[in-house]
Amino acid sequence: MTPPLGPVTGSAGRWSDLERPPLNAPALRRALVRPGALWTSLDVVGATGSTNSDLVARAAGLPEGAVLVAEEQTAGRGRLDRAWSAPARSGLFLSVLLTPDVPVGRLAWLPLLTGVAVATGLARAAGVDTALKWPNDLLVRVGGEERKAGGILAERAGDHGVVVGIGLNVTLRADELPVPTAGSLALAAAVCTDRDPLLRAVLRSVEEWYRRWTAAGGDPAASGLQEAYAAGCATLGRTVRAELPGDRALTGEAVAVDGDGRLVVATADGSREAVGAGDVVHLRPAG
Repeated sequence: MTPPLGPVTGSAGRWSDLERPPLNAPALRRALVRPGALWTSLDVVGATGSTNSDLVARAAGLPEGAVLVAEEQTAGRGRLDRAWSAPARSGLFLSVLLTPDVPVGRLAWLPLLTGVAVATGLARAAGVDTALKWPNDLLVRVGGEERKAGGILAERAGDHGVVVGIGLNVTLRADELPVPTAGSLALAAAVCTDRDPLLRAVLRSVEEWYRRWTAAGGDPAASGLQEAYAAGCATLGRTVRAELPGDRALTGEAVAVDGDGRLVVATADGSREAVGAGDVVHLRPAG
């Protein structure tokens, strides 16, 4: 049996908050780590630099379905190596190890799948509508404005593994926001901000969507994933600017997400270009 991920030492420091209780790891394991389930282990650590980095480093010795959760991340990362930090126990900061038996070309759908799953789980458990900004941001509405409340980061681990990280602001207060455009479930008036049931709902939803997608050989159309993502994607129908590799920018209307998970942008000259990587900015507010 593979040994569990050991505790990582750390302190909540200046962000210690008695109103933010720790996660109940034994109860979470009883609920999620069961015979036949996708999740094979679940470890909660007090603090670490990055759950993704930790799980990538240990992936070779772990089975699929390992889950690592941190009460605090001191060097969390988003896409394009952006920093991600938040007060201890104010959110969900976790990574999962997956080894999908699908064609390599369909792995780009994993972060999109995770976004759909997180949004589905939060709708059930928190009563919050979470929109998806292509490719990996989780948006909520605070005072009628779209705010980023979370993000997803997928990284290859060895020859066949993928580590998917999820960061979600749960009880972050207005005076704790890292930037004015950030949000949290609490600020979005969630009916539940108890992280234990939220984590269970998110991981169960990820398992449900992952099994559906892998059973279809990673086919986003046959599994219903492509349709579900398009339905929940706040980027589609918007005027966007895509900052592309090589210092190139593309402006136009986001009209579709294609079968490879790329964002299709229609430009003013009538052409269409599929964007597979880059930073996307919403230029036109949602109607």
